[in-house]
Amino acid sequence: MANVVVVGAQWGDEGKGKIVDWLSSQADVVVRFQGGHNAGHTLVIDGNVYKLSLLPSGIVRPGKLSVIGNGVVVDPWHLVEEIERLRKQGVAISPENLRVADNATLILPLHRELDHFRETSNAGLKIGTTKRGIGPAYEDKVGRRAIRVIDLKDPAILEAKIERLLAHHNALRRGLGIAEVDGAELLAQLTTIAPQILPYADTVWALLDSERRAGKRILFEGAQGALLDVDHGTYPFVTSSNIVAGQAATGSGLGPSAVGYVLGIAKAYTTRVGEGPFPTELFDEIGELIGQKGKEFGVVTGRKRRCGWFDACLVRQTVKTSGIDGIALTKLDILDGFKEIKVCTGYKLNGELLEHLPAGQSDQARVEPVYETIEGWEGSTANARSWADLPAQAIKYVRRIEELIGAPVAVLSTSPERDDTILVHNPFEG
Repeated sequence: MANVVVVGAQWGDEGKGKIVDWLSSQADVVVRFQGGHNAGHTLVIDGNVYKLSLLPSGIVRPGKLSVIGNGVVVDPWHLVEEIERLRKQGVAISPENLRVADNATLILPLHRELDHFRETSNAGLKIGTTKRGIGPAYEDKVGRRAIRVIDLKDPAILEAKIERLLAHHNALRRGLGIAEVDGAELLAQLTTIAPQILPYADTVWALLDSERRAGKRILFEGAQGALLDVDHGTYPFVTSSNIVAGQAATGSGLGPSAVGYVLGIAKAYTTRVGEGPFPTELFDEIGELIGQKGKEFGVVTGRKRRCGWFDACLVRQTVKTSGIDGIALTKLDILDGFKEIKVCTGYKLNGELLEHLPAGQSDQARVEPVYETIEGWEGSTANARSWADLPAQAIKYVRRIEELIGAPVAVLSTSPERDDTILVHNPFEG
């Protein structure tokens, strides 16, 4: 049996939460391996809605171990708040079913402040971040000045690390005209939150190695989408971490051999939140209709998502950069009733036909999509649980997508409900 990595194959918001939750019934361990609480996963289980942003989706299933890996940046105050919110919904959370990597980087109030300043000031490039401090926290991690979960155990080390961190940040804040951070106040804040975080701290790489050797099935849960990957995404309009499947190994502490089947999640159309290129974006009533039917608003921010036709060229690119073995196609039901549906198969740039999105920022902004038009369908795909429940033309649409992206559809999702899913191939069977 293979371990499974779930990655978004577009710009995020593909419906990973439901798919991970659905797969977690077969898993023993669910691991978040990158990102932070800028992720937003909505789970609908028996009519109950659970909104997660930092906790792994497996947390709502009894008997599963949920792990926040070292590749995640952790806002300790948000983690405590999210745990308490889910407890009020009846979800049991304790160190028995939740562990946090002791070498994970912490998001601090100064990271949130810096992120907010950059996104709201008139100076510099607007990336369209969630203003939650993710990027600045990753900057400190790479700059080797970050405060990590394990540092909360040692007040003497913590105080020295805060001093080193503020030598950088206060100089930066002076240059930006922002009030400096009081080191003693930050130390007091961290000392206060530490007892609520440390019970979950663990040597996650060793824990996961032990679970793997014991034959446990591990599900790796990615956040955002691979087109926001800091290396392989639409740079600079990307997140601050690697999202592609290879990060599952780095962000959890398990070697690449532990990563098995890679399941990419893609909507039957395309959405994007924030700034950056979007070749198939629709600015007409069709784009509005897709957004309304799909309820395309961010779980974390409430921001309206930009909507457009399915971009097979981009997903084909993601299939290669993440080594995707199969696709979980979601929200097919949103396309019910359209007389015709368009799919982008490539781009034109300066009269030349391209089969991938170029890396240059100006080129990305200027490409023109090349469309193939596919006949729509009259019937409903909503709540379908077998191929026999789907209109023939909807099946043709799915098959054409498979051809264009170079990967099979392993799972087809037809509503937010857990059981409204058509299983073509079980990823855990490799």
